[in-house]
Amino acid sequence: MEKRILGNSGLEVSALGFGCMGLNSSYGQGISKDESVTLLRKAVDLGVTFFDTAEVYGPFTNEEIVGEALRPVRDQVVIATKFGFNADKGVGGGLNSRPDHIREVCDASLKRLGVDVIDLFYQHRVDTAVPIEDVAGTLKDLIAEGKVRHFGMSEAAAATVRRAHAVQPVAALQNEYSLWTRDPEHNGILDTCEELGIGLVPYSPLGRGFLTGALGAGELTEGDFRKMLPRFTPEAMAKNRAQIDRIKTIAQAKEATPAQIALAWLLARRPWIVPIPGTTKLHRLEENLGATGVTLSENELAEIASALSEIDVEGARYPQHLMAATGN
Repeated sequence: MEKRILGNSGLEVSALGFGCMGLNSSYGQGISKDESVTLLRKAVDLGVTFFDTAEVYGPFTNEEIVGEALRPVRDQVVIATKFGFNADKGVGGGLNSRPDHIREVCDASLKRLGVDVIDLFYQHRVDTAVPIEDVAGTLKDLIAEGKVRHFGMSEAAAATVRRAHAVQPVAALQNEYSLWTRDPEHNGILDTCEELGIGLVPYSPLGRGFLTGALGAGELTEGDFRKMLPRFTPEAMAKNRAQIDRIKTIAQAKEATPAQIALAWLLARRPWIVPIPGTTKLHRLEENLGATGVTLSENELAEIASALSEIDVEGARYPQHLMAATGN
């Protein structure tokens, strides 16, 4: 598979990574540990070298799964994980990026993953109670100590990224970015990444499954956090179907799937963008990776831009009480 380098960091990864959250967290029941390990190892066989997890996924159990799956191929892969919550209480436990807590999380994540160093350690969400300079300084120390290789941030505002970067270079930003969530184009994130040499790692690049065209209203099961998202009310999903219909038309002309068009579009945006779609199914993994073989011409990209400009996405990506933590 094609490789990409995240900004100026020198961190080389596969053009598409694997978002591991959904294996056993947030999207309903998920799949078993053994099934997850098998799927992750198959991803490695297919060329994926970039895997994303977090202590809060589960919480804690997702890191253990990723660690077990990737231990035999540790020297071939890049593992990213995250700090920033009181994870023992789940996401609802609130933010916590105090320097002492970051160190505690780092040591615990190293143990759960079974590794000597975390390749990329993201601040999961900005904690306004802690100066970002203190957070970046703590990561600078952890990097000097050999516990972490690279510092990342997630859903931080451009000005906050600049402040952190001045203390410790930020290798990657993980923000939501897709055909139906284009905030990084308007809030300064793409420009900041370009200027400072920071890679962008779009999470939910398939719109939490909606952009595949395979998700219908009423299909969300109990325990699926999408049920609380404004875009996934039955009414919003019905209205947003227009976007899927346009993507399907473009995909058919390219002999591709809607998911492949959505991922190929992101890959075409910048050479330092590395989406991390997640899945629990092997055939979806293979479909996603097929996007690296889909090349969109300038005319096709213009056609997609024109189609999207005619459609307003119904519903915010998070409820109002969670939007404040996105920095946007």
